[in-house]
Amino acid sequence: MPQDGSTPPEHISVVVADDHPMWRDAVARDLAAAGFEVLATADDGRSAVARTRATVPDVLVLDLNLPGLSGAEVCAALAEARVPSRILILSASGDHQDVLDAVKAGALGYLVKSAGREEFLAAVRATAAGEPVFTAGLAGLVLGEFRRVKAAGGGTPERPVPELTDRETEILKYVATGMGYKEIAATLFLSHRTVQNHVQNIFGKLQMHNRVELARFAMERGLDLADPTSPA
Repeated sequence: MPQDGSTPPEHISVVVADDHPMWRDAVARDLAAAGFEVLATADDGRSAVARTRATVPDVLVLDLNLPGLSGAEVCAALAEARVPSRILILSASGDHQDVLDAVKAGALGYLVKSAGREEFLAAVRATAAGEPVFTAGLAGLVLGEFRRVKAAGGGTPERPVPELTDRETEILKYVATGMGYKEIAATLFLSHRTVQNHVQNIFGKLQMHNRVELARFAMERGLDLADPTSPA
């Protein structure tokens, strides 16, 4: 049981990469106390890549400003190596360009270091489950950037998605906007597990590995991605 008496996560393994020893050790301690399995820590970009590739954790908690390789470069290197670990950026920076660079490189979520302990632990759990996590306001920023790219590139709206069923295409639209599985399930009156299964099928059929790739694909196919935060 976690030392704080909370419900333990279902065997979620984590690697923590940060170049500040006190912060890195504190994050690792908090994770271990909450029941997560901390497989390794890293103090620079190259060791973050090496230790993540060696241990393949469920989640890599990654600082952006690392010596050797930046956080975005670590994301890109792990994506190129097809390491399935999901990446949660934990950074002091809330700069919009930093956020976009990290997400485009393959990070699933982005949390600023001013977040509280419980918010952080919940973010790691959500990341392990494949759900995007963003500090308030940043999800809309990411969606807006994808829309800008679509407007600039024109897209190909005449092309359907023959690889997917109608239900999978519907769920793809929601996933691409950054909605979590629970939100999608509530919207479509489906179970959380059903949505997860559909998303895994989508990843497999399209040979993609993260929501950034799905969002890009949806934009290129001209799918209409309604903003889930906007009123109906």
